[in-house]
Amino acid sequence: MVSREYLKTMVQLATTGFGLVAALAWNEAIKALFKEIFGTTSGIISLFTYAVIVTFIVVIITKKLGKLVEKVEEKKE
Repeated sequence: MVSREYLKTMVQLATTGFGLVAALAWNEAIKALFKEIFGTTSGIISLFTYAVIVTFIVVIITKKLGKLVEKVEEKKE
């Protein structure tokens, strides 16, 4: 019989894998959007602009998720 910890780990790995696939899909979509806006995605300026904007969005989302976790933890106590 499969242990609970094994199953939990497998679910986490599958979720991480699906997250990676989604991230790669979004990466391509955002690159296409930048190409539409700036005309090219190969220039160093557009690549750095893309990286800065994506980093900014990721930081905001990560902070919001952290606050959500804190609220859930407070409600548990």
